[in-house]
Amino acid sequence: MTVFAGIGFTAPWLLLGLLALPVLWLLLRAVPPAPRRQPFPAVTLLLGLKDDESLSDRTPWWLLLLRMLAVAAAIIGLSGPVLNPSRGEETGSGPLLVVMDASWAGAADWRETSGQIAAQLEDAGRAGRPVAMLRLSAPEPLQFRAASDWQRELAGLVPEPWQPGPAQLQEATAVLDAAEGGFDTLWFSDALAYPGRQEILQALSRRGDVEVYERPAPVLGLMPATYKDGLIEITIQRSRAGPVQEVTVLAQGRDPGGTPRSLATLPLRLADGATSASAGLSLPAELRGRLTRFELQGQRSAGAVALTDDSLRRREVALISSASADEGLALLSPLHYLRQALQPSAELLEGPLADLLPANPDVIVLADVARLAPDQEAAVIDWVENGGLLLRFAGPRLAASDTARDSEEPLMPVRLRAGGRSIGGAMSWGEPKTLAPFAEGSPFHGLPVPSEVTVSSQVVAQPDPDLAGRVIAELADGTPLVTRKPLGQGQVVLVHVTANAEWSSLPLSGLFVAMLERLAVSSAAAAPSAEDLEGTTWTPVEILDGFGRLEEATALPGVKGPDLAAAPAGPELRPGIYSGGRRMLARNVLRAGDVLRPARWPASIPVSGYEEPRERPLGGALLTLALGLLALDVLATLAVSGLLLRGRAAALALALGLAAVAAPEAARAQAQPMADPARLAAELVLAHVLTGDAETDRIAAAGLRGLSDTLFFRTSVEPAPPAGVDLERDELAFFPLLYWPVTRDQPQPSGEAYARLNAYLRAGGMILFDTRDADIAAAGAGSPEARRLQQLARPLDIPPLETLPSDHVLTRAFYLLQDFPGRHARGPIWVEAAPADAEQAEGIPFRNLNDGVTPVVIGGNDWAAAWAVDANGRPLLPVGRGYAGERQRELAFRFGINLVMHVLTGNYKSDQVHVPALLDRLGQ
Repeated sequence: MTVFAGIGFTAPWLLLGLLALPVLWLLLRAVPPAPRRQPFPAVTLLLGLKDDESLSDRTPWWLLLLRMLAVAAAIIGLSGPVLNPSRGEETGSGPLLVVMDASWAGAADWRETSGQIAAQLEDAGRAGRPVAMLRLSAPEPLQFRAASDWQRELAGLVPEPWQPGPAQLQEATAVLDAAEGGFDTLWFSDALAYPGRQEILQALSRRGDVEVYERPAPVLGLMPATYKDGLIEITIQRSRAGPVQEVTVLAQGRDPGGTPRSLATLPLRLADGATSASAGLSLPAELRGRLTRFELQGQRSAGAVALTDDSLRRREVALISSASADEGLALLSPLHYLRQALQPSAELLEGPLADLLPANPDVIVLADVARLAPDQEAAVIDWVENGGLLLRFAGPRLAASDTARDSEEPLMPVRLRAGGRSIGGAMSWGEPKTLAPFAEGSPFHGLPVPSEVTVSSQVVAQPDPDLAGRVIAELADGTPLVTRKPLGQGQVVLVHVTANAEWSSLPLSGLFVAMLERLAVSSAAAAPSAEDLEGTTWTPVEILDGFGRLEEATALPGVKGPDLAAAPAGPELRPGIYSGGRRMLARNVLRAGDVLRPARWPASIPVSGYEEPRERPLGGALLTLALGLLALDVLATLAVSGLLLRGRAAALALALGLAAVAAPEAARAQAQPMADPARLAAELVLAHVLTGDAETDRIAAAGLRGLSDTLFFRTSVEPAPPAGVDLERDELAFFPLLYWPVTRDQPQPSGEAYARLNAYLRAGGMILFDTRDADIAAAGAGSPEARRLQQLARPLDIPPLETLPSDHVLTRAFYLLQDFPGRHARGPIWVEAAPADAEQAEGIPFRNLNDGVTPVVIGGNDWAAAWAVDANGRPLLPVGRGYAGERQRELAFRFGINLVMHVLTGNYKSDQVHVPALLDRLGQ
């Protein structure tokens, strides 16, 4: 690039055309020689005639100047002028390595970082420098390639939800050691310090010059929420002390309908010079149980999100005992030690079982309760089968009763022997028994067993064939101490000793509380330590990406409990929600005790911010100016020649046409407002979602116009002209069908838009998602549109999906179809999945929702392109070749008709399976 007067030119040789301007000036000013005069007698007949129009024999100077300016603007515009160009001596030469921390700390400014990297890649490309890129959060072998290759891949580089850890830095060091030769380095820092950064910096400095780009703004982080003294304590941190800063924390959760909403807000104020601030949030237990996450408003990073788990949701535990309230001393009460163990972390309910069951507690504890009334027993069985946990403790009453003697009972995990067992005491020769180490398959595996915990009496299980699989804790002699069995979606657990210290010293030890935690009887107010989770394995359910968005954890392996509590986050331990049976734990980016510290760089390393002016091409503006000047030249020429009034309409049309050419594309692609609601309510209108891409929206409108015309001519449905829908402002209830073409760059709808979309789906509407990528997806490859669809559809209340079965209503709603092509013919179609117990012959094989209408249909065959017609009804875009292509277009129209008929009529075609039975009952 050549720079003149602060402006760079990518094609400076075109500026030589400016030298031709004086020659052009002289040519335009040249006057042809005067005509020779020859006497001709007939000319005398023309004497006295006057011409109302006069022609100039010389072009006016101001018109020449206008033309010169237009030509000069065109020449300069074609030479590629660039404002604020990077100078060649600053770009350097030789290989260039772009290093990124690429952690959650830089996610909030990732767009600006990507812009800066793109500018550096442009400079490297003009200088012919090979470039390699290295993300320290996810290192890969260095590949020095052309800068243009990396420019195409830059959009796919995203931050990770962790900082570079020891494993990643060790891998990055090995990558740098394997590289050959020297190179300069541009390091785009996330402005947070972490161990091992200095070693990487030294390794890079040995290869060449290092320059750092870093934003001076402090990094904000949200610590995990804790529950203390009836309040949810929220703490935020920033990496650098600064002036007063106001921050709002949003408490996100789901309303009773399952829609994500902001349940509460908490303003926090970082004082002048402070790096942290805390405040307490008071929420009722019902709202606290609905919380899913806290997040900093306006911050888009995983570190600005604190996921919640069972620690904030105090479980409701119903305590029921056979002993009366005033029986015995307090220390001998069957419920005393349970109250002491559960009071700090659970909501305790006490009273008659008949009064507590309607409250639907999470856990019911029966302390030495031998029998329940038949109606109560049936109610408890139903409660357990729906996911409840029944925890039973033995005692004298249970030992003396005939409960579970002859046969196994639903509310007992094992059969019991009569009388129980006395191990120590005056009438026994044996000593009290200690506990055996917990087996690997037990939920208590990994808990240390204190030697002082002993058992002197217990109820004994009958040695049935399935006893071994139900024992989760036993004594040193192999006698079962705790047994468990599943019942429906819940479980029944029996502790073979009393809940007080009468039969054992277990309730006096800390092991008693830990065992209740492992059984998910209570919720710990503090995060569990590595020792507490020893011997457990946790399965990821949802994980965070670098921008703080939750994604489903598909095909990720389980994580060991101690690692979940203490190991640093990384590729093998991603922040998110983890499940351990009946308990959920949240692993956040920041943990208790973490401190955000700013990055410090040696004085020898130059550090730059992002405030440097960006390059701005000027060619488009100059060419637009040249077109405008030429339009003025046309008008001026007509004025000078006296033809302006006569040709006024033509000149005005020409000027408007040139203005339209120069107008920005965004102005032409501006969405038209939705039609009159009164017309929409009175007529059937198909609609498409406006994506912001003018060409995609034009084809979608033309496609629905063609489908509406086909419906009008072939069926009794007479649709009105289709409409475009803006999800942010338009009402969706008017439209039975929304066609949503998915583009890779369309914006994410707001929370209010998703609320309207979910209400639309629940009210019986259908959305046809079209990724238009079946030519790629059919070959097994992914596409940006498919990935964008996953992001767009994640907040929607979409049921489980399956590929379209051969007996689906869509195959026979109007036409009998087995293929559903559009512009592409090979892509699969996804619809709502049938329930597992659906019967194809006796009943409707689909869920009884929305009158049998699947709420979404997903595919990628680009149906709008096959349906699209122009204003005269002619096909707008080609489909296939010859007869096969027209046949494919016809099948596309038939699929569209079936789709609309399915939306309008529901499951009436499925009901036809009952026609033979009805005719048989009528005797026909």
